[in-house]
Amino acid sequence: MDLNNFTMVTQFILLGLSDHPEMQYPLFVVFLIIYLITLVGNGVILLAITTEQKLHTPMYFLLANLSLLDIFCPSATVPKMLRNLLTEDHSISFVGCALQLYFLAALAGTEVFLLAVMAYDRYVAICFPLRYTLIMSHVLCAQLLTGTWTAGFLHSLLHTMTTFSLSFCKSNQVSQYYCDIPSVAALSCSSTYLEEMLVLVIGGIFATTAFLITLISYTYIISTILKIQSAEGKRKAFSTCASHIIVVSLFYGTVIFTYLRPSSSKHSPARDRLISLLYGVITPMLNPIIYSLRNTEVKVALRRLLCC
Repeated sequence: MDLNNFTMVTQFILLGLSDHPEMQYPLFVVFLIIYLITLVGNGVILLAITTEQKLHTPMYFLLANLSLLDIFCPSATVPKMLRNLLTEDHSISFVGCALQLYFLAALAGTEVFLLAVMAYDRYVAICFPLRYTLIMSHVLCAQLLTGTWTAGFLHSLLHTMTTFSLSFCKSNQVSQYYCDIPSVAALSCSSTYLEEMLVLVIGGIFATTAFLITLISYTYIISTILKIQSAEGKRKAFSTCASHIIVVSLFYGTVIFTYLRPSSSKHSPARDRLISLLYGVITPMLNPIIYSLRNTEVKVALRRLLCC
């Protein structure tokens, strides 16, 4: 490379959600409402679990952590996105971009592991109901959660360090409304082979392991439910994991749709940015709605909380 053409990137420009200026204010209103619903919905779930003694069990302890993730994850991107929709300054510093990518990847990774732990919890509850309290003790639950958060943040640290050790001397325009590994690595003028291999190998191993734990757990769960003789027994067993099945399907469905679609030059960058909102903004808003509508104990706790 000609050193005379080398320019060190000190900041990035986030292209945002839409290329049409007239859409800025409507998008601001829509996503501000979505963000507020997300904060209130997950905050209420957390408050209900904290105040209701009956919900002080491993299952709801895990759900509380999911609500925390659903607050933190959009909070890593949405405030900056809302600010960019109102101003003409779409810049983000090099350090700010690195921090945003780190926390977003860490929280998303933690959620992948957490959903696997939640699936295992439901597997033990349905397949070994008499031994559930012995197997899923509060100590084991705390250990699993500690491992989940630690793995998510260490995994993200590795990817963040390798991504931002690249040389950036091309365009500084990130084709997203936030800093993400593919969109930032695409701006590098040095080889991205190591980063791509880390994403494929290490990320693939962790994601595949978590997905298989979830899939195998629910294979045993469904098999056990089908063996129950009474229709009422099947209904009760299924009701204990129905909400989690919906949340898992929503999470993996949106992630796969966002990241694993066949690449095509016909894809509109603006459309791709909007699609990425599915798992980053929309799913965290829907999770508390799903649990409040599908889970009887949560509904009872919410009624008591709101009636006080």
